[in-house]
Amino acid sequence: MAENESGAEKSEDPTAKRKQQAREKGEIARSRELNTLAILLGGTAGMLLFGAHLGTKMLEVMQLNFDLPRELLYSERYMALHLLFAAKSAAEGLWPLFLVLLAAAVIGPVALGGFLFTMEPLTPKFSRLNPLSGLKRMFSVKSLVELAKALAKFLVVLMVALLVLSRAQEGLFALAHQPLEHAILSAMQTIGWCSLWLACAMILIAAVDVPFQMWDSKQKLKMTKQEVKDEHKDSEGKPEVKGRIRRLQMEMAQRRMMEAVPEADVVITNPTHFSVALKYDEDGNRAPVLLAKGGDNLALKIREIANQHQIIVLESPPLARALYYSTELDEEIPAGLYMAVAQVLAYVYQLRQFHAGKGKRPRPLGDSLPIPDELRRDE
Repeated sequence: MAENESGAEKSEDPTAKRKQQAREKGEIARSRELNTLAILLGGTAGMLLFGAHLGTKMLEVMQLNFDLPRELLYSERYMALHLLFAAKSAAEGLWPLFLVLLAAAVIGPVALGGFLFTMEPLTPKFSRLNPLSGLKRMFSVKSLVELAKALAKFLVVLMVALLVLSRAQEGLFALAHQPLEHAILSAMQTIGWCSLWLACAMILIAAVDVPFQMWDSKQKLKMTKQEVKDEHKDSEGKPEVKGRIRRLQMEMAQRRMMEAVPEADVVITNPTHFSVALKYDEDGNRAPVLLAKGGDNLALKIREIANQHQIIVLESPPLARALYYSTELDEEIPAGLYMAVAQVLAYVYQLRQFHAGKGKRPRPLGDSLPIPDELRRDE
């Protein structure tokens, strides 16, 4: 089981944050053998697909150079043009193969771990200059695995190479008896197939190395129980800090709520436990909205502010409890309370008219407001 520097056991799987931090530092699973395999297969495919084209261009370059008249060797202008033409022919033959190799060099690393660009591994670290750390890395389990892989790779490639050469021996000897043009094309094909078999020998090495690199990368990222707890605290915040933040948020919300009470049309009370403040915009399309609500001391504060700003306060315990439990701040009242609140607003309008000397005093509402059973709440 892996351990950290303090000796604690790393028994926990890495968290998403730990994986992200490791990725930003470039610490992801990579396989050299997979990269080598991709380049070998890419180069082999390029040789088999474009070998004839490459051989033809090489033949052109050779004929161009070997058939050069002697008198032209002393012409600087002609030699410069000759060199340019030879380089152009060579480039035309090589660019398809180079393009395939470039694609293989990109696909190999991306196939394991995905695409990643970071400058973190290039950052100078003086800890890497520590000779003790270097010796520790030299005699680590990973170094032994790398040594075993290198020996296995050498032996496997050597055996496959000997087998391939023994089978291609007759074809290689026959090249000496062929015309130059045919010999070059045959040599390119032979090299391509030999390279393919050698690349296939790397498949076994890569099949062992890729799972090992994935396992090794996961082991390095494993965490101790204390590290998981510390990360959780850093992410979520300490309990006392979170509690302080919640209290500040509640205080701010209550302050904003109290500032909205003077805009209310009516405050409905329990009267001893609950108070709710409602506002209705006659010119808008919304139902009445709950501006403030509170219980006990907060309810008393709402009533106090309402009295200071001459907001009508009505006592209706069933309606106050129904609104308190069914409606959140800045939300419209539920449809089941439309009729009851409409009667309250109508009473408020009539009472305002009476105070303005434009009508008779309205009759008290009483406790017979229509409140659905599913919205009724007891004390």
